[in-house]
Amino acid sequence: MEHKRLNSLIGLVLLLTLTFALSSPALAQESQPGSATPQPLLLYTQYPSRMIGLGETVTLPLKLRAGVAQVVSLEVQGLPEGWTATFRGGSQIVDAVYVDGVADASVDLRLETPSNAEPGKYELKVIGSSKREQTELIINLTIKEKLPPRLSLTTDGLPTKRGTPNSAVTFTLNLKNEGGEDLIAELSATQPENVQVTIQSGGQDVTELELAPNETKNLTVKATPLVRLEAGNYSFSVQAIAGDVSAQIDLTVEVVGQGRLSVSAPEGRLSAQAYAGQDNPLKIELTNSGTAPLRGIQLTSTTPSGWSITFDQAEIAEIPAGETVEVTAQVKPPEKAVAGDYVITINARPVDSQQESADFRITVRTSTLWGVAGIGLIALAVGAVGAAVVRFGRR
Repeated sequence: MEHKRLNSLIGLVLLLTLTFALSSPALAQESQPGSATPQPLLLYTQYPSRMIGLGETVTLPLKLRAGVAQVVSLEVQGLPEGWTATFRGGSQIVDAVYVDGVADASVDLRLETPSNAEPGKYELKVIGSSKREQTELIINLTIKEKLPPRLSLTTDGLPTKRGTPNSAVTFTLNLKNEGGEDLIAELSATQPENVQVTIQSGGQDVTELELAPNETKNLTVKATPLVRLEAGNYSFSVQAIAGDVSAQIDLTVEVVGQGRLSVSAPEGRLSAQAYAGQDNPLKIELTNSGTAPLRGIQLTSTTPSGWSITFDQAEIAEIPAGETVEVTAQVKPPEKAVAGDYVITINARPVDSQQESADFRITVRTSTLWGVAGIGLIALAVGAVGAAVVRFGRR
């Protein structure tokens, strides 16, 4: 009997040991981080409940988050009659969004409401669904007949624009009355040093504008240099004030360096002498008095008929700011050029700037050899005439 009890006890211990050994790997596997349930699909927005005016267009930024990569289709349920809903991503209309399972994906829901919509509360449901799962977001909108006064001031494009030291820069702004009553907005702008800022609407300077409820008007803001500006940032702000409400936007003009080319001669003497039929050297100075390098400067000339000009450097790769480069031109009048004063023009055109020119007065002289020959011919002529007079005089 004792022997049987001992065998039963041993068998029970073996059974328990085997059971624990088989269950341990499963328990270990369940305890691994990789086996955790992935985060479910989530659709959300920062402001799911909003108040809007009659006929207002609303844009709601939406975010999608998921624990695994998937493509999520989007739709809006409960859209009232006459309303239009579109999803927009990357400046395009979309109906699905890819969620990579790591970062949030963004998409905008644009709701266009009719002007005859009934005031009241509206509830919309945004559905996001994939092959794996589905989520939904409730949007509550309240349309009131008369919204509280409110102004907004935005820009078309970036609030920072580049300009040159002496050129005007323009910004296009949108001033909107987001309230439910007429507003008269007073407009003003701060003035950076050496820059004049003006505000225009419809091509005319304005200091105030009248806006109906939900009306938007375009403004053109022009920043004009009063002097040649140094490179740097010139920031200013534009304000719109209507009673107790106001709107402001900060703008910046980034002035970049600009080369400034001049064509001259050593000591500023734009005159020289030249002999007909010969190459005559002419020194030319190209100066960059700007704040940025000038590149790819090409030299050309305008001359009287029959003249030729060649340069020892017909193209200059770069003239740094504040530096001068000297070029030698060989000026050759035609052999039969008549002595006197002539004008030639030297042109220099950088690849990224306008052409600059200078006129040079060239005094042409005949060659000394031709002068001696002329004197000899004159002497021979005089001698011949004298001999003829003596000979015929004797007769």
